[in-house]
Amino acid sequence: QVQLVESGGGLVQPGGSLRLSCVASGINFNANRMGWYRQPPGNQRELVALVSLTDITNYRDSVKGRFTISRDNAKKTVYLQMNNLKPEDSAVYYCNAFNHFSGREYWGQGTQVTVSS
Repeated sequence: QVQLVESGGGLVQPGGSLRLSCVASGINFNANRMGWYRQPPGNQRELVALVSLTDITNYRDSVKGRFTISRDNAKKTVYLQMNNLKPEDSAVYYCNAFNHFSGREYWGQGTQVTVSS
């Protein structure tokens, strides 16, 4: 059974930081591109950051310089370090795993991030 379990969300003031974690089980973690997506209230899900099998990273423009995605293959975990958070970063954040070879894709259940004073 495949599971992606996110943690680390919460309420933070503007300018604050959070670190999201996503622990994977039931998949060959090393063979999956890992990513973080988010869905703001009333909006569609959007890409936040990706990390490839070889640690190449990509970010949406609005988070560049503030967010950092990383992966620990030994722990089967992907992280999203979020600094200088803004109210517009408020959303449910989802972990994603995508296997290029099989075409299979998996999602976590999501974790809420709220940036508010």
